[in-house]
Amino acid sequence: MDLFSDLASGLLSFSKQLFGPGICPGDWVWATGTAGALIALLPIIGALGVSVIRKVTGNTYTAVTLSVFGGIGVVFVFVLPWILMAGVSETFRVVAAGGRGGLSQGEVSALNTTYCEFIGDQSVYLGKGPGVFDTLFYPGGNELAYGFYLGALVGLPILSLIFVMLQGKLAFRRGPGWPARFFWMPFIGLMLLSVTVNANTAIHLWLGFLPVTVLGLIPIAVLGPPSWHAIRRADARKARRDVAPPPPPQRPEPSAQQAPSPPQGNYPPTVVAPTSGESAMAGIAPVPIPANPSPATSGTRYQRTRRLGHGGFGTVWQAYDSQLNRTVALKVAHAPDHDTVERMQREARALAAVDHPNCVRVYDLVEQADGLALVMEYLDGDALAYAVDERGPVDDVAAARLWSTTASALIAAHEKGVLHRDVKPSNIIVDPRGIPHLIDFGIARSKGDAAMTATGMMIGTPDYTAPEIANGAGASPASDAWQLAATVSFALTGHPPRGERENAMAALLAASRAEPPAELPSGSVHARLLTAALDAEPRNRPTLNAVVEEMNAWLSGVGESREGPVTRVIPRQ
Repeated sequence: MDLFSDLASGLLSFSKQLFGPGICPGDWVWATGTAGALIALLPIIGALGVSVIRKVTGNTYTAVTLSVFGGIGVVFVFVLPWILMAGVSETFRVVAAGGRGGLSQGEVSALNTTYCEFIGDQSVYLGKGPGVFDTLFYPGGNELAYGFYLGALVGLPILSLIFVMLQGKLAFRRGPGWPARFFWMPFIGLMLLSVTVNANTAIHLWLGFLPVTVLGLIPIAVLGPPSWHAIRRADARKARRDVAPPPPPQRPEPSAQQAPSPPQGNYPPTVVAPTSGESAMAGIAPVPIPANPSPATSGTRYQRTRRLGHGGFGTVWQAYDSQLNRTVALKVAHAPDHDTVERMQREARALAAVDHPNCVRVYDLVEQADGLALVMEYLDGDALAYAVDERGPVDDVAAARLWSTTASALIAAHEKGVLHRDVKPSNIIVDPRGIPHLIDFGIARSKGDAAMTATGMMIGTPDYTAPEIANGAGASPASDAWQLAATVSFALTGHPPRGERENAMAALLAASRAEPPAELPSGSVHARLLTAALDAEPRNRPTLNAVVEEMNAWLSGVGESREGPVTRVIPRQ
């Protein structure tokens, strides 16, 4: 304990030299408040340390990082402040009892002086009298004095707790909110154990502690959160660690009695979805898709009921599957050539690899009388573009659900090595329950697939094209994230984020010049995150994982479920 006593007495001596004016209520009383202000620097130092570490680790919360953050919280928010507070109180008690408490003889003499009548002898005021616990739970007869002590000894620590919690939230920005507990939970321990401190000493320590805790928010905010690039880099490292290498193929043991050979027939060969060995998404088991579609006899199986849409690529039909008794969607490519066949096979591979409730499912690839057809899940509903045009922009709750669920669908696709590359309001179907579904992976491809477009051909929709794509860069998860953010912005405003353009060429030029968004929802609580997600520089954008975490946390904070309608419910026809 001598070391701790020496630390406390040294803190007091330094505090008196730093600020201990010889005026009422007394130089040592002022020094006690200064000591409280210096103690308040410890949680700030801890928060700054956490912020610096997260500049490198991002949102990586492993056993090591959690141990480091937990240790910082316990040491800088609880252990060291409590040791110093208790040591300061003990120093005053020793001096009041006739000792020195680690102070010099001159300092002891100065402590035994009186500046104000209502304070009296400083050593008696600070060193004698009841502690915090006795003052609060065993009050004397003076109700006015008890009210003062109750407000000071309870109110000041609670106000300090609020700002320590804010320090923790600032230190753990751009990540989940629960690690902030590493700050406020140890501080509650400090508040509880400070009941052993002399009541008068505790009041002046907390009076110095509180304003510094408030000011401490400034350096933490200035230091800033980790960059989105650091967060993405950390997420990529985690993804590489989480992907287990595929087991080596096992050859069957030869046996005396061989199994019968399978019946011979005209089975079509299969094409395996290529993967990129250098990609963070590598290691996913390939999904076999027929290289040759099912024969034309399937034309009698799928009975078309109505046309759902038509474009340059082909026509989408609602159809009835007579074999499985279900409604499906047929995406028929007219006059398919070799590139079209490969493109539809690529779309089939992409969708077959993704299993997510907010992503349309693929069933088959068949030949029809008028062309090659992709058989998909039929989604009864309207495109988000139509829903917003007809019923108006959505509110913040619906936008958060849209962003979270669709981002999760894209994450599932990216984990399979699939990039969508054309996320836009017309490619999100809102079903009768108001639930969004991502569709039309027609230009999606696995990372590692060769581009299937002519040289110089623009892929995507200009109003919802990320700047780097408009300038010829390759697609990436960050470009999908930009397109999704632009879609969410449209849902909130009814306009593309860069505004309406006269024609597609003007919209493409605006994208290539990386014109800043002019139609962001300024009144939305999501405006700040949308601004970051629509940054022209891909490395500065939040990851889809970060978006999902922030949207889910916001929805939880306002008492709303992540599952729910993203527009007003669409009535069934």
